[in-house]
Amino acid sequence: MSTASNVPELFGSMVFSETVMKERLPKDIFKKLKKTMREGTAIDADVAAVVATAMKDWAVSKGATHYTHWFQPMTGITAEKHDSFISPTDDGGVMMEFSGKELIKGEPDASSFPSGGLRATFEARGYTAWDPTSYAFVKDGSLYIPTAFCSYTGEILDKKTPLLRSMDAISKQACRVLKLFGKDVKRITTTVGPEQEYFLINKHDYAQRKDLIFTGRTLFGANPPKGQEMEDHYFGSIRPRVAAFMQELDEELWKLGIFAKTKHNEVAPAQHEMAPVFTTTNIATDHNQLTMEVMKRVAQKHDFICLMHEKPFDGVNGSGKHNNWSLSTDEGENLLEPGKSPSQNAQFILFLTAVIKAVDEYQDLLRISVASAGNDHRLGANEAPPAIVSMFIGDELQAVLDAIESGADYTDMTKTKMSLGVPVLPSIPKDTTDRNRTSPFAFTGNKFEFRMLGSTFNIACTNIMLNTAVAEELRVFADELEGAEDFPAAMLKLVQREIKAHKRIIFNGNGYDDAWVVEAEKRGLLNWKSTDVALPHYTDEKNVEMFVKHGIYTPTEMDSREETLLEEYAKTLHIEALTMSDMVRQEIVPACIAYEKELAGAVKDKKEIGIAGGAEQSMLSDISALTDTLYTKCTALEKCIADVPDASPEDIAHYYHDVVIPAMEAVREPADKLESKVGKTYWPFPTYSDILFYV
Repeated sequence: MSTASNVPELFGSMVFSETVMKERLPKDIFKKLKKTMREGTAIDADVAAVVATAMKDWAVSKGATHYTHWFQPMTGITAEKHDSFISPTDDGGVMMEFSGKELIKGEPDASSFPSGGLRATFEARGYTAWDPTSYAFVKDGSLYIPTAFCSYTGEILDKKTPLLRSMDAISKQACRVLKLFGKDVKRITTTVGPEQEYFLINKHDYAQRKDLIFTGRTLFGANPPKGQEMEDHYFGSIRPRVAAFMQELDEELWKLGIFAKTKHNEVAPAQHEMAPVFTTTNIATDHNQLTMEVMKRVAQKHDFICLMHEKPFDGVNGSGKHNNWSLSTDEGENLLEPGKSPSQNAQFILFLTAVIKAVDEYQDLLRISVASAGNDHRLGANEAPPAIVSMFIGDELQAVLDAIESGADYTDMTKTKMSLGVPVLPSIPKDTTDRNRTSPFAFTGNKFEFRMLGSTFNIACTNIMLNTAVAEELRVFADELEGAEDFPAAMLKLVQREIKAHKRIIFNGNGYDDAWVVEAEKRGLLNWKSTDVALPHYTDEKNVEMFVKHGIYTPTEMDSREETLLEEYAKTLHIEALTMSDMVRQEIVPACIAYEKELAGAVKDKKEIGIAGGAEQSMLSDISALTDTLYTKCTALEKCIADVPDASPEDIAHYYHDVVIPAMEAVREPADKLESKVGKTYWPFPTYSDILFYV
């Protein structure tokens, strides 16, 4: 275990970082590689060869014997194929080699990854390509090289490639806008700090529950006498076992250069959170994928299982992932920082307006980016934002926008009066309002916190949508303003027009209030409550047009992603339904019958000595009736599973939502009642009381 004194030495010790590159690469090679990383330009084969040798030598010094091209297929998780560094020599021995060609390009089998119809199963060839903007690292004896993944025919099969493209798109358009303010900026970078919520439960409890093993969530479970209503777990004292896990987790993440910063207990019992410092979106995405993997691995060392499912337990809060998003120049200027001078504020307001317009016009894509079977349990359940996308900007900033829209005078909190001359904007204080934890997309001082993501999500999807939508609005703004004779006046006119057109997306109130659902409908905002309803809109004409325009996807690649997501939704529910059936027939019903037999014996014994059945008779009747109901409902569920139509992915998804989910809910109701009636020694698996309230 580390101590505070050597954390700086520990941090990034397993990363082929800029510091390591500078030490191990010739100066000219280092400069060329830095240019590639900074500007996204292609890398020369000669440069790659030198980098590969240095990278291999460093990795071997860290104990690596293998290397892997680490990529993110459309499954949302990561994939890897490991090859050793060994190469045979003429004398029958081996030497450790790694070429520039091996660094730049790999060829894993692509046949079994989801492609949404992009390729036939027998077409196996796929390629991985080194992403030099994300640092390589050593883990478990292998050198991990972050890569993009595409098919033999060039279609993208991963999440990294479109993310990198979206970052290029927003950079290009943001640079155009900044040029209007007299700034010659070469690169704009989106940054993200993804907070990660999770549950820790005992390994032996997990091993006894098929539902947790196969689906990641409990399909059965009566509410325990105590849940989270006492609000004593949130930010509470951390259990020693959990604290030990968190300490080792921090150390393992720090070694990998991950900026693990905050750790605390979350609202639900056995629930916790880790929050990192923000970094470049591409790296933040890689880091978050690593974080989830390391969490699971370290948890097992402490006799825990780390649950990432959005709703592993009914009746207590589920887990999400907050995507803290911002924009920065290559010189470190945060474009979502309100600033202190009027000229800075004019720039801020223009970028803010672009985000407002993007969130309104592409609210469908943001909703789709957080759609999954797991997240459907969480959204709108008074523990997460509703399924309605809206923005929170706070009272002070709202007042500024209202004044701009109406042309009225405005005096800010420091009594600085805003006139409608140019420059038009006052100093905008930071943190002048409380945070709105019910808002899906909240401005928090110098960034936006998108809070709808589920805890298992790969954050690439959301950031692809967000980056591209904002890039599109910045493109529209730049096209209009670049030819303006009077830029300040034209900008003011544009901002006034767009605020008026898109202010419906701004809501500073309580997103949990039922009145907001009614109000949102009046405003014309979308309220897609389930994944099967949201996903088919992914390929709506306006969305395809936007992604194609910015070079993110082709129409075919978008079709494939929609199909993949719909199939994943149906498969998830299919596995849950089958698991539920198995648990009922193989565990719950046999346990109930065994308990009924004991009760029947007690009733019989009483009658033989002339005593009425009493409690035993009443219990036997209740449990027998509930068991019969459970068996009947389970049979009905099995028929629903057998009757899945041979139809399109969209129709199958609707079937699972409309038919299978209600059938599963019907099975759970009598099962959970039985749990509270059947003797503890008979119930076949740990209950919520056992799982959530361990010592």
